[in-house]
Amino acid sequence: MRRLCSSRIAAFAATTSTLRAVSTDLTVRQALNSALDEELERDNSVFILGEEVGNYNGAYKVTKSLYEKYGSSRVMDMPITEHGFTGMAVGAAFNGMKPVCEFMTWNFALQAIDQIVNSAAKGLYMSGGQLKCPIVFRGPNGASAGVGAQHSQCLAPWLASVPGLKVIAPYNSEDARGMIKAAIRDPNPVVILEHELMYGETFSVSDEALGKDFVIPFGKAKIEKEGTDISIFAFSKAVGIALSAAAVLQEKYNINAEVVNLRSLRPLDREAIIKSIKKTNRAMTVDESFPFCNIGAEILASVMESEAFDYLDAPMERVSCADVPTPYAKELEVASQPQVADVVAVAQRICLRK
Repeated sequence: MRRLCSSRIAAFAATTSTLRAVSTDLTVRQALNSALDEELERDNSVFILGEEVGNYNGAYKVTKSLYEKYGSSRVMDMPITEHGFTGMAVGAAFNGMKPVCEFMTWNFALQAIDQIVNSAAKGLYMSGGQLKCPIVFRGPNGASAGVGAQHSQCLAPWLASVPGLKVIAPYNSEDARGMIKAAIRDPNPVVILEHELMYGETFSVSDEALGKDFVIPFGKAKIEKEGTDISIFAFSKAVGIALSAAAVLQEKYNINAEVVNLRSLRPLDREAIIKSIKKTNRAMTVDESFPFCNIGAEILASVMESEAFDYLDAPMERVSCADVPTPYAKELEVASQPQVADVVAVAQRICLRK
């Protein structure tokens, strides 16, 4: 009898374990950390360098425990000289290594923009295909909270305009895991635009995405919410704003919005954008960069130049930051950034136009 009970308990435990394995809750920080850990273990040519990535476990704890596990030759603390250590990373990539170069913020990467744009991005072209640069540049991008204009800006339009760079912007934990793995395994320089305010956010990650070889291909957007009345295109933290706005639109105004997580900014999934517009016939973008020459503007231009234009029943519109340096004062900072109410108001206006 005891054996029978034990076997039943074991079977129940195994079933419960299987059910739990279907999905796991991870913060974006944990997703990035686990992916970096697996890639360091998988490939000895992968190494991490940046300010405070080792002993301090990373400014945002993305590299937590990796220094203890892999040592100072694989997780390397650098002095405060972005131009210097980025140049070291690019040189290592040119010589067959696979550096993951962390910037404490992409604002500080402006100190190293020559290495990113003129060395990493252009090396393959200028060498006739001989000089490969398998490097990942990553760190938080966009406005944080109360850190002032010099630390609160989205550089996505700058970086996405550069031939030779691939630029990705994960939203949730599954994006983070799959896209950083794809970036490390790619033979080209890849820019990962994370968001400081998303590191601590928790998302459910599928069992498939927990696999060591799970990657998300570049240039593939994801429909986060199906809809029929208007398409909302967004990336990074703005996807969450779009989803919250979609819930309000559905509940209060009976507008069924489709939310498309772009994920990849260069290459951009123009096919997914066109397909969504053909379904909903109305569209808008939500973009945390400044309004002039931003990602939303590129999407609007792409639609104008494609067959999707003929499917629009109303002009497209953009929601973006205010065209001013991000203020420090909390109330002004909030007013300068896209909010749920802004998205709802613009979506309503588009849907009411005949």
